[in-house]
Amino acid sequence: MDRFALAMQHRYACKAFDPARKLSDQEFAKILEYGRLSPSSFGMEPWRFIVVTGQETKEALRPLCWNQKQITTCSHLLIIVADSGVVQDESYIQAMFARRGLPADATAAYIERYKSFLAQQDVACWVQKQCYIAAANMMTGAAHHGIDSCPIEGFEKEKVEAFFALAPHQKVALLIAFGYCAMERPQKRRLDLEKLIIQRR
Repeated sequence: MDRFALAMQHRYACKAFDPARKLSDQEFAKILEYGRLSPSSFGMEPWRFIVVTGQETKEALRPLCWNQKQITTCSHLLIIVADSGVVQDESYIQAMFARRGLPADATAAYIERYKSFLAQQDVACWVQKQCYIAAANMMTGAAHHGIDSCPIEGFEKEKVEAFFALAPHQKVALLIAFGYCAMERPQKRRLDLEKLIIQRR
């Protein structure tokens, strides 16, 4: 089994972390880098990352997250924010496309195609989907280093967004708890591949 497959096999949603084992700043910086380097539609990178390490902040958040113990036992709690504002901001759009180094006419044509695409989207939903790409890469990257994680969608969305005083165009996509697991690792259960493939020729 190759290293990537081993990381995927290792990763699961840890429900209880060892609060005595903390990630170093360097270890967590690697995880954030996996998120930063993740692909996004049109290269717009609509995610923003809030990193929580303080125990008092975790304790305050736990009641807003269905009282899940991952919130307070993890080493690092990551809040992934989907920003639907930046992807519609003209200066941001221009800057993101300009870095491709294309000729001016090609850049203008590409931006028009992007805006046409955006007009057909539920933008808030679209940017949240992008956040899950970064989330998956961070969790798999963490597993590669033997670091456990748990993606969390069980939280009171409006209350968590108010807790962090997010702007109206910023919405919490999900939370991820990172640390070292303090429970026995269960058997991984997945559907057989042949049940997932729809073959077309």
